[in-house]
Amino acid sequence: MIRVLVADDQALLRGSFRVLVDSEPDLTVVGEASTGAEAVSVALRERPDVVLMDVRMPEMDGIEATRRIGNVSRVLIVTMFDLDAYVYDALRAGASGFLLKDTPPAELLAAVRVVAGGDALLAPTVTRRLIEEFTRSPAVPRVHGLEGVTEREREVLTLIARGLSNNEICAHLQLSLATVKTHISRLLAKLEARDRAQLVIAAYENGLVGSAQ
Repeated sequence: MIRVLVADDQALLRGSFRVLVDSEPDLTVVGEASTGAEAVSVALRERPDVVLMDVRMPEMDGIEATRRIGNVSRVLIVTMFDLDAYVYDALRAGASGFLLKDTPPAELLAAVRVVAGGDALLAPTVTRRLIEEFTRSPAVPRVHGLEGVTEREREVLTLIARGLSNNEICAHLQLSLATVKTHISRLLAKLEARDRAQLVIAAYENGLVGSAQ
């Protein structure tokens, strides 16, 4: 059973998300929050597998709440606002995915399962927004360098940052799926990244992907 926390300042939307999630046999809502501070408190108490997190909430926004939740739960940002800064800030804060509130219900439920399973929900459209954000912004401090990362691992990391799936990376580098997964596992360990989204951030911050690539 995947345990979900719903954080949104609109009661109607919280209720709708609860009904949708609870309608699935493998999903259950274990709490609701109407502010960012409440989301942090409930997440630390209930330790849900996934938090559906709004961005604009009173007391504390969803980005800061995501940062404070840390590794306790995986966070799936669900917002009305399709803005570059939100995409970057949410993933930089540790979110494992980013969806708009007009996402079809079936896709939202699938996203919850993907994030709960330890992967990141990072579509190529989000990747493009991140590239644009880095193109406009001055260089940011690198959280983790690429010391100890092999040339092949750099290639894999660059392709991940460009939005390629594992199968597409296999075709591009002419490697087996098992080999690609091994490279990704090693990258996660070496860069102390929790999931694919954080690998993308590491690639951008270390200059592997940008306007020139």
